[in-house]
Amino acid sequence: MLHLFHLEFILDKLMNSAPEVSDINMTVGHPIQVESGGQLIPVYFEPEIRQLTAYQTETLALSLLRGNKHLIGTLLDTGSCDLSFNMENKARFRVNIFSQQGRFSIVMRKLESYIRSIEDLGLPEIFQNMAKEKNGIILVTGATGTGKTTSLAAILDDINRNQAVHVVTLEDPVEFVHPPKMSTFNQRELGMDFRSFSEGLRSALRQAPKVILVGEMRDRETVEMALSAAETGHLVFSTLHTVDAGTTVNRIVGLFDHEEEKLIRVRLADSLRWVVSQRLLPKIGGGRIAALEIMGSSLLIKDIITNGEEQDKNFYNSIWGLTSMGWQTFDQHILELYRNKLIDEEVALTYSSKKSIMSRGIDTIKAETGESIYAVRNLMLESEETQALNPPETELQQPVQQLQSMQQPRSTGVKLQSSN
Repeated sequence: MLHLFHLEFILDKLMNSAPEVSDINMTVGHPIQVESGGQLIPVYFEPEIRQLTAYQTETLALSLLRGNKHLIGTLLDTGSCDLSFNMENKARFRVNIFSQQGRFSIVMRKLESYIRSIEDLGLPEIFQNMAKEKNGIILVTGATGTGKTTSLAAILDDINRNQAVHVVTLEDPVEFVHPPKMSTFNQRELGMDFRSFSEGLRSALRQAPKVILVGEMRDRETVEMALSAAETGHLVFSTLHTVDAGTTVNRIVGLFDHEEEKLIRVRLADSLRWVVSQRLLPKIGGGRIAALEIMGSSLLIKDIITNGEEQDKNFYNSIWGLTSMGWQTFDQHILELYRNKLIDEEVALTYSSKKSIMSRGIDTIKAETGESIYAVRNLMLESEETQALNPPETELQQPVQQLQSMQQPRSTGVKLQSSN
């Protein structure tokens, strides 16, 4: 088996093999590869590693697991496991080991050691209000790799700099290590310090925290514990793999039985403070930029959560109408990015929530700037997502009319690293 010294030697060579290495990929039948600029690049070792064998990937996996019985059991039972690996004073990695065709593969994501602030990331000022909340639930949602962990780290860093409170984090794995400032952080890792998020959350309630970070709400037990924590005066942060604010609420409610739905809706309406959803869009000139949907809490939002969405009373329209409070839909932010020439028309349409509204918004911006309006939408607008995802024509008029009176954008975009 590889000694830790050999593993660190290999990782050090890999990290220096290309500029801005973000990931390391170890797959049987291929050389070890690093990802740089979105492309996989092979890295050859002589004479030991030119094309990985099943034995070599298993040896590397066991070296990373470091004899952790829980993680080994999880890998054997479920086919994959997550962990962190730290190279002293050099780099930290989030590691996923998984089996494919009876052989092990390893993907390692390099973690940033520097926690960027809300200001550094260019996040809206409303994020500072989130850090000042005293209780309730704040959710950051989006697909894997859209920067959820980065945004949460920035909010927690704001708390760390300005509030003398106890913060307990439950992570899978620990990605950003928060140094001592005003707050006291205890950061616990799934598989090493606790066995499940619900179990870790139950323990956290006995550890006198003011703020709790739950890495992900994966099951109803975790959601129920998070609601209980919020109801007893704690501020709870967590993530979900959902595409927008409305889907987030529906996903949480859907975790419970039908007879429990009414009670859960009432509890969620009382506890939910903010939902931030994120998408990473290809940027003109290369790179990616984040689009954000931001929904807070109001009497209208509480009513929709409690009683469900209706055709003329839904999350999308409610968010659109409250931009003065710092809220925004994805489409409003994407139009802002398009207006500032950070993304092109095709990207704006592809990543929009409602393509009819987006296309009209783009045409309005073109008319304002004197550009010709031409069809680049191909089949994107043909079915309007079978019309189920879009409001009727009368509903479209209100956001479009509001769009025409929109002021100049508040910011030019959000700079988020791809994480989580």
